[in-house]
Amino acid sequence: MEAMTPLERTEALYASLVRWYGDGSDRELRAATKLLMVALDRLRTHADDWRDLVDSYVAILERDPERFRRMLESQRGETRNDPPPV
Repeated sequence: MEAMTPLERTEALYASLVRWYGDGSDRELRAATKLLMVALDRLRTHADDWRDLVDSYVAILERDPERFRRMLESQRGETRNDPPPV
């Protein structure tokens, strides 16, 4: 299996969570919410300006969804090997 970019890994985790919820109601929403909860907790822990960062992404998504989509697509990059262990 080819190595995946961080965004590809995140999307694969999301797909895995959706499958985990099976035929449950709102499974896509529930999976996305779990990822968002973890992301917000990590941002709060590791970024002093976490709220400004979140607000800026939400503002872009609300005002210019096409720009947000381009930003997301630009994060796909090329598939590369995993970084060496630390």
